[in-house]
Amino acid sequence: MSVSAYCVRHVVTARPEETVCMAAQRMVQQDVGALVLMEGKRPVGMVTDRDLVTRVLATGNDPHTVALGTVMTTSLVCVSEDAALEEAVTRMCTAHIRRLVVVNDAGELVGLFALDDLLALLGEYEAAMTTLLRVACQHWQ
Repeated sequence: MSVSAYCVRHVVTARPEETVCMAAQRMVQQDVGALVLMEGKRPVGMVTDRDLVTRVLATGNDPHTVALGTVMTTSLVCVSEDAALEEAVTRMCTAHIRRLVVVNDAGELVGLFALDDLLALLGEYEAAMTTLLRVACQHWQ
């Protein structure tokens, strides 16, 4: 199974020149905890709600004037949309991150794969296995 089948395709984005305040408002409106920062169709960074707290608010900087480009994480960990789920999980574990940017062959943003997506998938598999075992046990009784 490839990452493309399970990643979120509606990714909320921002531009590096936008302010932290604008980003925080967008996060609230869209009910997301992270924004992918874009230059054209290419992802160049990511900022999370935690980043905004630790890199801006806790340091006393003004969220109305600080640009996202100055506080974003620029060392993005990306995965190809064709990559296997196992590769995505390995990258997340190795990098100690909860979100992977999913890109196409041209390096353009196509989605976001998060730990929450993986947990939901595992929950679906667990439910399917439970049902399968229940049916199998009834058959042998």
